[in-house]
Amino acid sequence: MTNKDNDFAGKVAFVTGAANGIGRAAALAFAREGANVVAADIAEQGNRETARLIEQQGGRALAVKCNVTQTDDVKAALEKTVAAFGRLDFAFNNAGIEPRKPAPTADYDEEEWNRIIDIDLRGVFLCMKHEIPLMLKQGGGAIVNTSSGAGIIGIKGSPAYTAAKHGVIGLTKSAALDYAASNIRINAVCPGYIDTPMMDRFTGGTPEGRAKVISEEPIGRMGKPEEIAATVVWLCSDAAAFVIGHAMVVDGGQTVV
Repeated sequence: MTNKDNDFAGKVAFVTGAANGIGRAAALAFAREGANVVAADIAEQGNRETARLIEQQGGRALAVKCNVTQTDDVKAALEKTVAAFGRLDFAFNNAGIEPRKPAPTADYDEEEWNRIIDIDLRGVFLCMKHEIPLMLKQGGGAIVNTSSGAGIIGIKGSPAYTAAKHGVIGLTKSAALDYAASNIRINAVCPGYIDTPMMDRFTGGTPEGRAKVISEEPIGRMGKPEEIAATVVWLCSDAAAFVIGHAMVVDGGQTVV
């Protein structure tokens, strides 16, 4: 399936939000490189399908249910990771949600604010909080967190999502400095509009909605989940050994100013 003389052979990748979209593409990409993969998601059926696809292509996978807002869930998922594969080398903290509907800041629903911050920002913190000690025990590792183009620019009508994704970048940079000397590299990826189930919900799944999104992409199309997955795998590889605390934008030129 893969060249075993590489950065990933025999190592273990933990991927949240792995039931579909970017998370599934990244889980499959890690597996193609020879890593054992733990697919973690609250959506159990999609999660199991991701694991099945990995095994179908000759890899080893474990599907675990994980709500990233719950400390006990995160700890249990990582304990299952170590029990199954003996270690943790790579983590892609990708689980996240989009806003239900836009609203200006003063009108924004408090429950919606809390929901988005809890999953998109606090969830990344909880995952790193419990991933990092496992990596410290074995002498190193690599973590990639999912931010967004909304992590580097403001998005009208989306204060919670914008704040959460800006927060992921700040959290990534702070944690990167905390652990760079311990051989744990922490970076973020900032996707643009990517053709995923989340994007279908965002656009309403209509040709008009998709056309509007595509009109905002200078490249003239949405990105593919596999393009983000390739970036994540590279950030975890030895080729990126000098990349620390970076927020890598992969957005077809959308946020270029």
